[in-house]
Amino acid sequence: MAKKRRSFGRRAPVRSYRKRFVIATEGQETEPQYFSMFNSKHSTVQVILLKSKRKTSPGHVLTRLKKEDIGKKDHAWIVIDRDTWEEAELDQVYNGCKDKGYKMALSNPMFEYWLLLHFEDGNGINAGNVKTRLKTHLPAFTKSHVEVHKIKPGIDDAISRAERKNNPPCEKWPLTTGTTVYRLVKELQAAASE
Repeated sequence: MAKKRRSFGRRAPVRSYRKRFVIATEGQETEPQYFSMFNSKHSTVQVILLKSKRKTSPGHVLTRLKKEDIGKKDHAWIVIDRDTWEEAELDQVYNGCKDKGYKMALSNPMFEYWLLLHFEDGNGINAGNVKTRLKTHLPAFTKSHVEVHKIKPGIDDAISRAERKNNPPCEKWPLTTGTTVYRLVKELQAAASE
């Protein structure tokens, strides 16, 4: 039986696919700061900002995402607030996302509610008091200053709290106070741990 020769040649490097998340947001400051903490050697988060502050409606966020070069393996999301947008407009955006294979994460009343869930259950929240309650945990919080190092330890708690509030799970978005941002964050965490 012939012995197999050992090869001392160099092996070609194997490059693993880096998952790319393309996230279009209504907010130009808070959301990009938050989602940037998920960048790792295994995943890439690209936050797409709207060019005009006047065009922040959910429909404009979707239009902005449609203009981007989204690859077949990319994960495309829009992150929007419930705010005072009409349900018909949100339905149209949801269906537009579905048609394109995008996903939608919505916070009701606003994205700061998702941030608050990193610290507490967020009971009794409305559009008028969410930022005040968030500042009890992040006194220096402003839209342009998000202390992600203080938020990061509470990610798993925020996911648990959001899932409990979204029970039974809504297909589209929470009609009352709640958020579906946890769905995106779970995907980001999974990609970072692969």
